[in-house]
Amino acid sequence: MENKVSQRVKNIEISGIRKFYNKVVKVDGAISLTIGQPDFPVPDKIKKAMIDAINENKTGYTSNAGILELRQEISDNLKKDNIHFDADEICITVGGSEGIMSVFSAVLNPMDKVLIPTPAYPAYENCVRIAGGETIEYELNNSDFSINIDGLKDLIKLHKPKAIVLSFPCNPTGAVLSREARDGLCEILKNEDIIIITDEMYSALTYTKEYYSVAQFEELKNKIILINGFSKIFSMTGLRIGYVCAPRCFMDHIMKVHQYSVSSAPSVVQYGALIGLRSCIDEAKEMRDQFKIRRDFLYEGLIKLGFDVKLPDGAFYMFPSIKKFNMDSEKFCEKLLENAKVAVVPGSAFGIGGEGYFRASYACSIEQLKEALKRIELEIKKW
Repeated sequence: MENKVSQRVKNIEISGIRKFYNKVVKVDGAISLTIGQPDFPVPDKIKKAMIDAINENKTGYTSNAGILELRQEISDNLKKDNIHFDADEICITVGGSEGIMSVFSAVLNPMDKVLIPTPAYPAYENCVRIAGGETIEYELNNSDFSINIDGLKDLIKLHKPKAIVLSFPCNPTGAVLSREARDGLCEILKNEDIIIITDEMYSALTYTKEYYSVAQFEELKNKIILINGFSKIFSMTGLRIGYVCAPRCFMDHIMKVHQYSVSSAPSVVQYGALIGLRSCIDEAKEMRDQFKIRRDFLYEGLIKLGFDVKLPDGAFYMFPSIKKFNMDSEKFCEKLLENAKVAVVPGSAFGIGGEGYFRASYACSIEQLKEALKRIELEIKKW
């Protein structure tokens, strides 16, 4: 009966991140720097809010878009970063992943072209393909993984895509959007008939003084779809709650996909996220400050080992080059896992632009990072 399965889905492979993670769990004693899972607990006030919601029997369906109080709180918090969406332009989703899938399903027709960055989170390419679209990869600058404005302008002119995906702060590189890049993107995109899908899931984990987003430009508002969530800011990865912001011309149709796929996000988790935004921002900032300490420790350690690596300004990932080792990223990571029992993700899992690199998550303790660096040093000395 397999020949009756959708050909589009048959052509999709599981994420290279998960594929490598599945190898890691079979290696006893391995230190895993693979999954983007903060090692901090969910803040106590959020836990209590969810327990209270259960005890108060707030366990039924919410509105499809999510509880109004949470959507209004999101709207108010976004305004602090000069991003303006009203509560009725926000939909609470089952994590950012559902948001991505709902957005592509709502806006794409068969063979519509979508520009996606490389390297990038692999869900973009595969969700586009499941929705019937066609991906065109745009490469980032090798020096710092920033946007190549001129190259992007040429691709838009050549392919006339329906949509473009932006991903800052970036998984896997940790790059953020600079003011110059933001302004340059606005100059290009304001005159193009193109949907701008900006994934800002790591917006709370930036180490720069100012935060920049294309969603800050009112002249782009009617083209912008913003995806974000609470997995990283409050360490709520398994609780699966995110959100999509879009003008009504898009949101009315995104809501259709969302309604028929999940009805609504989990009610009790919505109440937890609401209290998180109201009462736990300081804890989120403390977690970010700890990540910065770990970032600096890992960066200095990799530099001492001779790796060519860019200091990331966001998220909790580092993306060192391995080109001097003259082996592909899959082989490099397999050797580290088998011989040193250190697990990192091959750069090839993030598209053609990721080959020649690996991704290391520093969402773990300093002690684990210290031991991982020690093991890596002992292993690469043998090569």
